[in-house]
Amino acid sequence: MSAKANEEAAQTVSPRHWFGLVVVYLLIPLILLICGGDLGWWQAWLFSILILAAGIGGLMWAEQRHPGLTAERHNIENIKNAKAWDRVLAPMMAVSAGFPMVIVAGLDHRYNWSPEFAQWLIVIGFILILLGYAFASWALAENRFFSSVVRIQTDRGHVVCDSGPYRFVRHPGYAGVICASFGIVLALNSVWTLIPAAVASIITVIRTLLEDQTLQEELPGYRSYARRVRYRLIPGVY
Repeated sequence: MSAKANEEAAQTVSPRHWFGLVVVYLLIPLILLICGGDLGWWQAWLFSILILAAGIGGLMWAEQRHPGLTAERHNIENIKNAKAWDRVLAPMMAVSAGFPMVIVAGLDHRYNWSPEFAQWLIVIGFILILLGYAFASWALAENRFFSSVVRIQTDRGHVVCDSGPYRFVRHPGYAGVICASFGIVLALNSVWTLIPAAVASIITVIRTLLEDQTLQEELPGYRSYARRVRYRLIPGVY
């Protein structure tokens, strides 16, 4: 098989791989509904629609724009070549940004731990989720080097992405995740979900700082980009 054929084969995402990704995204709303114990919980169903649309829809959008990106993001060899600290932080972030929050929110709904939120707070929560997921999906689709782990992709001709949401903050994917995390607290009417949301956000901020340092030190052109786009996550703040 030629080198070109090998490269194309490596970029192909099998139906089995897509099935696995869909199952993972389905687990989040499934766990939420099981923990909540209420099939009539409309917030849980709306949240489920949003996370599936953003998760699967975002991946399909990114794959359509950058064929092979999904396979690249889930390549075991690339994960092994990630920065040592990110081999710890990446899975921590992936887990903390989903499962702990829906488990706590579901149990909170089942056992009525939190007071009832005003409807306008719940609406704001869903707006934050929608904006956060949309911003993160935009970042994924815009950046053909949007890896699941921190590594300089010299094998793929890694260059700085400064278009789309990267014109506003340097790490829009992480910014979207944090925005959606606090939206979940409001949308699912759960004060206690603030705890896992805060933990997930702290992990995300730490990873952002370390990733930004790595890019400034190792990716040509990133220091110049950082001078143009001053903020990592929140314009005017951080």
